Amino acid sequence: MKYKTLEIINEKSISIVYLNRPKSLNALNNQMLKELTDFSHNLNQNLETRVVVFTGKGENFSSGVDLKQKVNHSSNLQAWRSNYGKPAIESILDINQITIAAINGYCLGGAACIASACDFRIGSISSKVGYPEINLGINLNWLGLPLAVRLIGPAKAKKLVIGGKHESSENLLKWGFYDKITESESLLQEAREMASFYAAKPPIAAQMIKRSINQLVYSLDKATMHMDYDQTLLTTKTNDRSEAIKAFFEKREPKFRGD
Repeated sequence: MKYKTLEIINEKSISIVYLNRPKSLNALNNQMLKELTDFSHNLNQNLETRVVVFTGKGENFSSGVDLKQKVNHSSNLQAWRSNYGKPAIESILDINQITIAAINGYCLGGAACIASACDFRIGSISSKVGYPEINLGINLNWLGLPLAVRLIGPAKAKKLVIGGKHESSENLLKWGFYDKITESESLLQEAREMASFYAAKPPIAAQMIKRSINQLVYSLDKATMHMDYDQTLLTTKTNDRSEAIKAFFEKREPKFRGD
C-alpha cells in the first residue's frame, strides 16, 4: 500500500514514521488512520525492524481528529463502521516491535491516544498534550481513557480528560506520561538514541516481554471499553455537541446547557 499521509524512513533496524499532513497540523483524517492501521499490521511480517518511532512532520505531532473532514453518516450503524480511530490504536498496541512516540508541538485528542499506545514517549519541552474532546461535547474513546489512566493515574487522568486543557511537558514528565523531555531541535536525536538502545537487545526476548506485559496490563481494556464509541454516538446527538462544533468554527466560547 502506497501511503499518502505517512512518510516512512527505514534506518537499518529502526523505522521512523512521520504523520505527514503538516499543512493541516497533521490532523487525523480517515485516510491517515487507515494507513496507520495498515502499516502497523504489516510490521508483524517485518523481521528487520526492531523499533518504530512515531512523530509528526513539521512543528506538531498532530492536532487530533480532523474536524474539517466532511462526514455524512446516514445511520448510527454506518457511523460505527466508519470509526477508523479505535482499530488504529489497537493496531499500534499490537505491534510486536518496541514503539516510541517523539512528540513535537501539539499532541491532542486522538493523537494523544496514539502516543499513549506506544511503549515510550519523548516530548519536546515546548510540546503540549491534551484531550479536548469534552470541549467538543463528546467523551474520549479509541481506548484513550484506560491508556491515560495507566500512565498517570485516575486523578490526573480526570484532570486531563474532564478538564480538557493542554498540559505542559514538565508536568507530563512528573506525572509519568513522558519518559523524557528535551529541546525541540534534539527530539529526533534523543528518540534515535533510545531506539538504538532497544534495537540492540535480542528482538525475540524483547518482543515476548513486551507482549507479556501488555497482556498483563491491557487484557481487560476491550472488555470494559467496548461501549466507548456507543457513548460518542449518543453525545453526537446532543444539543451541546452541536453548540460545541458551532462555537469551534465561530471561534467563541460554547454555552453548554446539558441537553
